[in-house]
Amino acid sequence: MTLDLVIRGGTVFDGTGRPPVAADVAIAAGRIAAVGGVRVPEVPAIDARGLHVAPGFIDVHSHSDYTLLVDPRAMSSVHQGVTLEVVGNCGFGCFPLADPALAESNIYGVSDAVPITWRTTAEYFARLEAARPAVNVVSLVPNGQVRLSVMGMADRAATPEERGRMRRLIAECLEAGAIGLSTGLEYPAESAAGEDELTELCRDIGRAGGIYATHTRKRDAGAVAAVGEAIRTAANADVQLQISHLAPRRGVADTEECMALVDTARARGDRVAFDMHTRLYGTTYLHTVIPPWAYDGGRGALAARLRDPGTRARMKTHSSIVSGTGDFGRVVLLDNPRYPEYARRTLAEIGAARGQHPLDAAYDLLLGIINDLPSLMVIIHSYTEEQQETVFRHPLCMPASDATALATDGPLAGSVFHGAYTWAAWFWRFMVRERQVLTPHEAIHRLTGLPATIFGLSGRGTLAVGAAADIAIFDPATFGERGTTFAPNQLARGMRHVLVNGVATLCDGVLTGARAGTVLRRRKAGSVF
Repeated sequence: MTLDLVIRGGTVFDGTGRPPVAADVAIAAGRIAAVGGVRVPEVPAIDARGLHVAPGFIDVHSHSDYTLLVDPRAMSSVHQGVTLEVVGNCGFGCFPLADPALAESNIYGVSDAVPITWRTTAEYFARLEAARPAVNVVSLVPNGQVRLSVMGMADRAATPEERGRMRRLIAECLEAGAIGLSTGLEYPAESAAGEDELTELCRDIGRAGGIYATHTRKRDAGAVAAVGEAIRTAANADVQLQISHLAPRRGVADTEECMALVDTARARGDRVAFDMHTRLYGTTYLHTVIPPWAYDGGRGALAARLRDPGTRARMKTHSSIVSGTGDFGRVVLLDNPRYPEYARRTLAEIGAARGQHPLDAAYDLLLGIINDLPSLMVIIHSYTEEQQETVFRHPLCMPASDATALATDGPLAGSVFHGAYTWAAWFWRFMVRERQVLTPHEAIHRLTGLPATIFGLSGRGTLAVGAAADIAIFDPATFGERGTTFAPNQLARGMRHVLVNGVATLCDGVLTGARAGTVLRRRKAGSVF
């Protein structure tokens, strides 16, 4: 066998959670050829002395569906050792699309940069492959787009005929290679989907060997009950469950109660795990304050409703991901070109400055950008470091970005999505180096082998002979985030080299320009390659 590269002298973590060993790692034809003492001379080598050598990190909750089309370098991700992203989360994503104009409300980062010319899963995957992403990508079926394709913004349960149409759409998505189904039950497109409807859809996912990932409903006061609903749905559908960003927005006690529900389910044999982002706040669009029925008839009709005082009064009764907090002093408008005077101020402060109720202020701001609703985003202060430490202690909790891949230059230089530049780096700095809650091999397992197992990513997440050569090589003493709440677009430090499918994508901390990622598709047996 002719070797292409040897990584020499590093501390090697295989991704299984076992302690590391001092070893070399040899690569040939994009796969790992040997782990141990490799005594082959005259082969290109990376000197990894003093560095950790690990499987490439897996972001199990990414929203890079669209931004990877705009800038496929995935700079923010690669600089954190990410080699694979799971997209299509929270019911948001780029397929299936019946009406692109309506679908845009369920695509993070959408812009005019890449016109939406595709409709189906297969067409989207082909478009993504043509972009040549720097990281590997697998996708869930975003149920928000499924529901929009069948029902539009109808704020009600699906009829039997509509459920049948949704099931057929999902089957087409799975046939094209999607790995499961995701829901975003706090968001307008799906908030009316009931437990029986979700169970029916999930049964098809279970029979196909897929996974069900859910952003549960009512993650404030109703969070514990919502996790219970997700567990029941998955159990009744006999499907693997992934609970997205499990920790509720109400503190440690609710977090512990939710994790206890997971432990009880696991004890009786249910297949359930969960992830959590690494921010102390949630991030979403301001337009989520608008109830689904208000979109009926298009943007002109929505604008008319936003102007009408009587309709506004009705809209205020809608409990959204933003208004459900019950405290507009926790909701902060992010930097934006349209309203710079209100950036970094809470909705409570903006309302007071305008002499309005916070929701009236939000409606007015949205009315002013009616043709570009996704341009206003908010953060919702929700968590403490104590809560983060509590949830990440759990052996089934995987960290995730809950963000889009971005870059500090190029077409995405002005885009912001908190967590994009910081999530894996924060996790290592906070949980391993500072709090010392997790050992290095435990933390690396959460970033690699555990997500690969849960999501059926065969040949990924491990440093073993025959596995794909997705590898992160980093300095454990310096790996950490530099991005902050209001200066988020700063590359992580400490990641030295990253290989994707055996190709050097980051070398000595600098992107090489190589983009060797691929779109991974579900095999009929349920795993992906």
